[in-house]
Amino acid sequence: MTPYRIQSTPGRRNGPAHASRRASKGPWCAGAAVAVTLLGATGLAAGWMPSPEADGTRSSGASTRPAQTGRSTQPPSRPAEASPRPSEAPAEPDIPATGPGTFTVAPGESARAGTGTALRYQVEVEDGLDLSARDVARQVESVLADARGWTADGHSTFQRVSGGVTDFVVRVATPGTVDQVCGQYGLDTGGEVNCNVAKNVMVNLKRWLLATPAYADDIADYRALIINHEVGHFLGHGHVGCPGAGQPAPVMMQQIKGMHGCVPNVWPYDDRGQYVTGPAVA
Repeated sequence: MTPYRIQSTPGRRNGPAHASRRASKGPWCAGAAVAVTLLGATGLAAGWMPSPEADGTRSSGASTRPAQTGRSTQPPSRPAEASPRPSEAPAEPDIPATGPGTFTVAPGESARAGTGTALRYQVEVEDGLDLSARDVARQVESVLADARGWTADGHSTFQRVSGGVTDFVVRVATPGTVDQVCGQYGLDTGGEVNCNVAKNVMVNLKRWLLATPAYADDIADYRALIINHEVGHFLGHGHVGCPGAGQPAPVMMQQIKGMHGCVPNVWPYDDRGQYVTGPAVA
């Protein structure tokens, strides 16, 4: 497979940047319109680092009573307390720092989701990762076809393909490769966050596998949030804030920076077909 090359796609509006800008060092960085999410940011934005114990469970110790045989004039022994076992947190996945920068395309294609002219997209996984491109594609398809997703706007339509002309590409890649791709557009993703640049939805492997504390109990939901947020930028949506305490957090809100009174939500539209949004932010 030939190394991955970046191609800029004019005419598609990207949202505002999430990550720090690098100093401009070449034509890639000059005037690039880009958007990079902090949905998956760790300590860079919210002061935390993913912990291997985030999803851990603790085993409770059992008490045992010595066997009583015959009659005794002594008071019965008190139950012996077993020593508590150490926390049995699952092992953190082995996440390589970087990869070859080449990708495997998920085979086949999906049905069209939505009405109107379809945006054709590919799903790719960086070579060498312990991920099935077909399985990742199935998850992305499900998100983009959901009735609460972007198709609810009445004009966005998606179809996954494995060849030919594409409008955008969803790529799951190592932190180093995400940094390299996003850095070519002047963005500093710091090995931690995702980005949307030109036609590329770059998903950091760390965030795909580890999520964030707010979504530690439902990584599938967090993956939906990544896809909906970054594809939302590709469609031209910018960042918004929390609309009010106790209300669902908009997908285009940088939820990793704090919920600000909102409750977690991963879909652009609610069950009634109402767009979930808030006040625009820079």
